[in-house]
Order: sequence, then C-alpha cells, then structure tokens
Amino acid sequence: MQHIMDITHGYQWLTFIWWVLIGLFVVLYIILDGADLGSGIYSLFNSDSEERGAIMASMAGTWDANETWLVVAGGAIFGTFPLAYGSLFHYLMIPLMVVLWGIIIRAVSLEFHHYSKRSRALWDWGFGIGSLVTTFGAGVCLGAFLQGFQMTTGQVPTFGGGALDFLTPFSILTGFTAVIAASLAGGAYLRARFDRSTEIYAKALKWTDLMFYLALVAIMITVVWTFIQFSWARDKWIGPYWWAYVIAGAIVLFATWSMRKASREQRDITAMIWLASIVFINFATMMATLYPWFVPGTMTIYDAANPSNSLSAFSYAMLGFVPVMLSYNFYQAWVFRARLHKLAGYAH
Repeated sequence: MQHIMDITHGYQWLTFIWWVLIGLFVVLYIILDGADLGSGIYSLFNSDSEERGAIMASMAGTWDANETWLVVAGGAIFGTFPLAYGSLFHYLMIPLMVVLWGIIIRAVSLEFHHYSKRSRALWDWGFGIGSLVTTFGAGVCLGAFLQGFQMTTGQVPTFGGGALDFLTPFSILTGFTAVIAASLAGGAYLRARFDRSTEIYAKALKWTDLMFYLALVAIMITVVWTFIQFSWARDKWIGPYWWAYVIAGAIVLFATWSMRKASREQRDITAMIWLASIVFINFATMMATLYPWFVPGTMTIYDAANPSNSLSAFSYAMLGFVPVMLSYNFYQAWVFRARLHKLAGYAH
C-alpha cells in the first residue's frame, strides 16, 4: 500500500479534491432524488390512483436528471479510486443490486402509468415499492460502508469477506433510518409542489408532522449507535477538534428548529431548503469524521487513489462537466417550480 508520506503534495491535494467532489455528488443525489423517493414511499399510503398519478407528474421533468448524480458518483469512483470501486462494489453487490432493481421498477412504473388503463394499479404499486426498496437498500449500503470490510493481502488487494457481510443489525437500522428520512423529505417536497387547496397538500401536512418526529428518533439512535460501535468516529468526536463537532451539531439543531418552524408556518420552499441544509451539514460532518479513510478501517483515500498521471488526465476530462450539471439542475428546478393540482396526474 502507498502511504500519505510517499505521495507528492500536488497529487495528495488532487486526491483529496476528488474525494470531496464524490461526496458532493452523493449528497446532491441524496437531497434531490431523496425527495422523489420519499414521495414514492408516501404514495404507498395513498389509495387514490389519481393522486398517485399527480405525484408522478410532479417529478416527470426532474426525476431522471436527479438520478444522474448517482451515475456520476459511480463513474467518478471508478476513475479516481479504482481499488475502492472494485472492492467496495464487490462487498455491496447484493444491496446495490437491490437498489438497481428498485430504480428500474420505479422508472418503468413512472412511464407505464401514463399509458396503462387496466394495469394502472400495478404501476402505482410499482412506483411506491420501487421507491421503498431503493431507499432501504441505499440505507443498508451506507451502514455496511461505515462498518468497513476485509481485504486480501495479495499484490492487488480485493474484497476478502463473505457475500452477506454487509447484513448486520446496524446496516438494517440505517436502512430504516433512510426510509424515514426520505419520507420526511418526500412530504416536504409534496407540500412545495402542490397547491395548498389540494387534498395531497392536506395529507402531506399530516405526513410531515409524523415523519419529523420519527426521523428525529431514528437519527439520534443511529448517531448514538455509531458513537458506541465505531472507534474511528468516537475518537474524532471526542478528540482534539471536539469543539468543531459541537458547533456542527448546534448548527444542525438550529436548522432543524428553523425547518420545523417554516413547516408549521407553511413556508414550504423555505422548509425544503432548511431540510436540504440539514442533510448537507450532516453529510459534511460524516466526511470530516471519515477522513482520511475512504472506507473506515479498510483503506484511506490515498491508498485507494488512481496513479498520478491517470488521476490528472481524468480530472482534465471531467471537471468541466460539474458546473454544467449544477447549472442544468438549477435550471430544471426553476422551470418546474409551479405548484400543481390533482388533475396534473398522468391520466389527465
């Protein structure tokens, strides 16, 4: 393994920048597609097919672009951290396959609902179940990732564990936490997308109230469990820079209070922005806790990085696309910003 002291300063910085960018791609996917997935989970508890169609219509112009960030993150890991890509995806093969099938089912359901008549109820369920499966599987992947995994000791280290190593009580907990958090994001999204006079908006009011408190409990349990189980996290949180984590926690609490206040006052866009801020700050705190690990206890970002020349070439080829994609996402959100009515459903 190549260690930090053996790496040139410029290469070390380039590796660090790509690690941060991959984190940015992942958190953008969580924020953007998390709301869509949460809306799909909510639809499982809505018996009105027309309302489910309206929910699908609300994301018709944006859902596929939101998922692009997941593809970009995977491609960036392949190009910049190939050792991590090969071993991590081997380790998470089963839950990632579940996530992929969930995404496929949801995508097919979104399209077929529009054209179907007799089978519309089937695609309604497909949309909800695909969203649920994708979210739960992604949450399991996150928990399994934080646990780390075994590597072989040969010339080219690879994943050396078993097929079900990812499945633990902690990863199951993070799966449920992801479902609850996405459900909250979905409720906030629906309130921002639908007219206040619609039945969907009224139902989303009650939904977000319930999910807010469930998310608080689930996230607190996950944080406490992480502190108890993982020494790499505990050492950072109570180490020399403990004060930085206290400040981050205080900011998250303030953002949570602000989100709740905006939600109660029906300032729906503001509530969504505060919720996105909470996700972003929590994710940034997690990355600060992880550094310098790419996978905790398994490999550092410098161990997993591509050779210097390859990383430089990849950077020249790819970095120009990042501002273009960010601009496109912003433009999309602006174009589809208007509130919808129930009759905006695919069937009308």
